[in-house]
Amino acid sequence: MKRNKWRMILDIARTELQTLFYSPIAWLTLIIFVVQASMTFSSVFGTYVERFNLGYRPVNLTQGIFSGFRGLYTSILPYLFYYFPLLTMGLMSRELSSGSVKLLYSSPVNNIQIILGKFVSMMIYALVFVGILLVFIIFGACTIDHFDFWLTVSGLLGVYLLICSYAAIGLFMSSLTSYQIVAALGTLSILFVLNMVGGLWQDIEWVRDITWWLSISGRANEFISGLICSEDVLYFVFVTGLFLTLSVLRLNAIRQKISWRKAWSRYLLAFLVTFSLGYITSRPKLMFFCDATRLKVNTLTPNSQEIIKKLKGGLTITTYVNILDDLFYLGQPSSVNSDFQNFKKYWRFKPEIKMKYVYYYDRGYSPSLDRLFPNLSDRERMLELAPRYNMDSTDFKTPEEMKQIIDLSGEYNRFVRVVERESGEKTFLRVFNDPLLMPFESEISVALKRLVMDMPWVGFLTGHGERDMDQIGERGYNLFAKNKLFRHSLPNQGFDVTGVTLEQDIPDSINIIVIADMHTALSENEMRHLQNYIARGGNLFIAGEPTRQEAMNPIVEQFGVQFMPGRLVRKSEHYDPDMIFSLPRPAAWKLSYPFGYLFRRFIPMPTCVGLDYSLAEEKGFEVTTLFTSDTLHTWNEVETVDFIDDPVELNPEVGEKEDIYATGIALAREMNGKEQRIIILGDADCISNAEHNIKRKGIPAYNYAVITGSFCWLSDGVAPFDVRRPKAVDNKVSVTMEGMTVVKILFLWVFPFLLLGIGIFIWIRRKGR
Repeated sequence: MKRNKWRMILDIARTELQTLFYSPIAWLTLIIFVVQASMTFSSVFGTYVERFNLGYRPVNLTQGIFSGFRGLYTSILPYLFYYFPLLTMGLMSRELSSGSVKLLYSSPVNNIQIILGKFVSMMIYALVFVGILLVFIIFGACTIDHFDFWLTVSGLLGVYLLICSYAAIGLFMSSLTSYQIVAALGTLSILFVLNMVGGLWQDIEWVRDITWWLSISGRANEFISGLICSEDVLYFVFVTGLFLTLSVLRLNAIRQKISWRKAWSRYLLAFLVTFSLGYITSRPKLMFFCDATRLKVNTLTPNSQEIIKKLKGGLTITTYVNILDDLFYLGQPSSVNSDFQNFKKYWRFKPEIKMKYVYYYDRGYSPSLDRLFPNLSDRERMLELAPRYNMDSTDFKTPEEMKQIIDLSGEYNRFVRVVERESGEKTFLRVFNDPLLMPFESEISVALKRLVMDMPWVGFLTGHGERDMDQIGERGYNLFAKNKLFRHSLPNQGFDVTGVTLEQDIPDSINIIVIADMHTALSENEMRHLQNYIARGGNLFIAGEPTRQEAMNPIVEQFGVQFMPGRLVRKSEHYDPDMIFSLPRPAAWKLSYPFGYLFRRFIPMPTCVGLDYSLAEEKGFEVTTLFTSDTLHTWNEVETVDFIDDPVELNPEVGEKEDIYATGIALAREMNGKEQRIIILGDADCISNAEHNIKRKGIPAYNYAVITGSFCWLSDGVAPFDVRRPKAVDNKVSVTMEGMTVVKILFLWVFPFLLLGIGIFIWIRRKGR
């Protein structure tokens, strides 16, 4: 009996497919889809072929061609929205308008079989769409070395599930009317609503989860990026099942002449069951993931996973949102669900993470509000703004109430999160003053790392005119040492900072000492305290400057190093002669991975001193040259004083010599049972506030990597947090530029016309019969 039921479903599906493929609209849709896919694929694939044949080595070719910004999947997904209303508009409307539905009712077939038969036909038709995409996948697999096949399969699954859900919606709308155009327009309307509903009523707490889950917008995006999530799979299953159920209920209402109250109660029950199942399966504890990419790019790195394993017990992320802050929009009630997505990778491994939001008002940084409400108090500004966000003034805590909870004045009353363990450890997680704003995995994981272990302390030496970690001027070090809004500052990369003096021994808690641009030499007592620190194996970061050799050489000479007299210069048409553009050496990024961000980039070093380390090995150090002057035409100028008005000339008679000079070195030796590490730079300006912000034509500012690379090595890799992945291997394509011409002809002309020929052949054969 069951076999007969399934046979009836397949018979209906076969009949529907014959009708579909005998109609021009099905073939026209396929041909348009082929042309669109071929144009997209040929364009993006040709771009990579051109780059490769010009000598570039683009990486992640599979992802770029199929899932990238202009990739095949990314480009075609928005257009599927328009194909299927035309294909599904006649599934039931045709039966209703012609009266053939009465023949179905008089035959031994029930409404479920009718709907499933129609839907199965569309599932098979959807396989043709998938088959077309499979042609491009097979071509990519044959022409790209180490093709990431499972990434593309994940994308195919997402496309197929999306098409099936569109078909189910179209089938339902077709069952509502005998007019095919009305069914098509109704399908478009439902799809439009499902794409927009995710942004509706997000400011209402008990509604936001329902509308967010119901949204179909972006549901296939994770599939095409290579991540298969149970929530998204079940969403398509539930939505498809919902509209198939509604279609069956619609036919029952027509066939059995059910009252509208009873019919609508059944529709409502179907919706409630679907929403309930959707809500339950979208809870983090019930979600399952499969990262189909070769490099697991959609998954936390192993280092982050290890940190998560150490976070036993509950974890709460409390977001403090100030309505008088320009970044209020990041945490306003309507943004809560989208904000949750920033931590989705972490939910996967710790689903018990709780998210809380605290709203308050206090004086914050907001030039726009200062212009808009120049004469209003903070409370008056809050009262003006609250209705604009559909919020009540009672939703916001006063400054006095906030002071009893937490003091955020040190965070400038900006958007900030506090991550707190069940056992009481807590730390801040910030957003940053850059275009990307949100913290990445490296910043999030290093904040979590603070909760499970002690992080390195960096002491900045004071008392001798050194660069000041509190100074915000051009020469100061505040930006990288203490600025909480700079992504690459030491606190945001996992370090704690403090000022130190040498009036007494340096505390054991200090792991790294920074000595930069000392104006006066150390006293005997201070030198003794520094040598005690060195003797225990303490690490140092030392940066010199011209005219400071007398004060600083006594420190570095004990390591077999000297700051050379004078300063390095080179003749330049566009820059001052004492502006040195140093080059990182290959040994640098082998020593510390963040130095790799400087690959093929210059490091601007204003007023730089050369380093002589000829005696360092005699002191037991292993020396690694990190940076050197960029050309052989650099020399050590010892005569010129005014480098703005006076010309610089090479004078070999006073010892000036054109050469490549070391401007940054790393020293390592065994000391007191551990490896002592020291970095010495010939320039203290290269890591100053100015050099992180200055823009020079053709020379982007990447000097932050000097800091992250240096302190990563000095801390033995404890910080910054290492989120590196293996390098992509799909970086070679075997198609030449001439071959690309043939490829375009095949995809843009042969493929569509072949499909057209098949369609014409079937149409003529049908006419012949």
